[in-house]
Amino acid sequence: METLDELPAMLTRLRLTAIRDRLDSLLDEAARRELNLREALYFLCRSEIERKDQRRIEMGLKIAKFPYVRTLEGFDTQAQPSIDPGQLRELATGRWIANGDALLLLGPPGVGKTHLAVALGREAIVRGYSVLFTTAVALMTSLSQAHAAGRLEERLTHYSKPKLLIVDELGYLPLDSQAAHLFFQLVSRRYERGSLLITSNRAVSEWGEVFGDAVVATAILDRLLHHSQVLTIRGDSYRLREKRRSGLLRPLAAPGDQPGDNPQSTTLS
Repeated sequence: METLDELPAMLTRLRLTAIRDRLDSLLDEAARRELNLREALYFLCRSEIERKDQRRIEMGLKIAKFPYVRTLEGFDTQAQPSIDPGQLRELATGRWIANGDALLLLGPPGVGKTHLAVALGREAIVRGYSVLFTTAVALMTSLSQAHAAGRLEERLTHYSKPKLLIVDELGYLPLDSQAAHLFFQLVSRRYERGSLLITSNRAVSEWGEVFGDAVVATAILDRLLHHSQVLTIRGDSYRLREKRRSGLLRPLAAPGDQPGDNPQSTTLS
């Protein structure tokens, strides 16, 4: 019938593309289940929503520029007893992002800070938040280059748009005075407007050294810590743990000690 031939165009106009693309198979499935009209309509609408959600998540993950795939399920909380699994579940809800809070993940290298940052970023995307991931070095390089080219406002706007900005590895390399002031401008721009997730190997008490200016560091922390959660991760490095298991690491003996007397220190075999 001519009217039925118009159905794909009508679905396109209504932007129900998932139903349009799978119309025959969806109707066959509804018939197989012997769904009544209301149930069939619900089934069609649910299929449309699921596809739109899938596309939204795929696009969000692409825009976020995560360095790799990590999930909360893949994080070994038993290996890091300093982390409360209940707190991770609460963070995964994204309520802290809705409130514009900051999250600081602190701890030595290899304890899973970046893993958690990526995993929480993925959870945020699933819940509808826009996310952007960057390392501290890449962020400061971008801001410094934009400042030199007279395009700082454009770059600050770029990093201010996502609801969650993840800055990884802050503190591994010290920042010069100009970089510290640029970072302060970004933090101020996002303050109470968008959430920041920062990973660092340095305690907040050492951030004066990181930024090379205690005054700027205090101003940054004043804004970050006002509405924030701080998660300090203690424990062994995942990477070094694997080396120990493979036998590539052996205990370091202090001068005069017998081999194995100092199990806390390790060296490469």
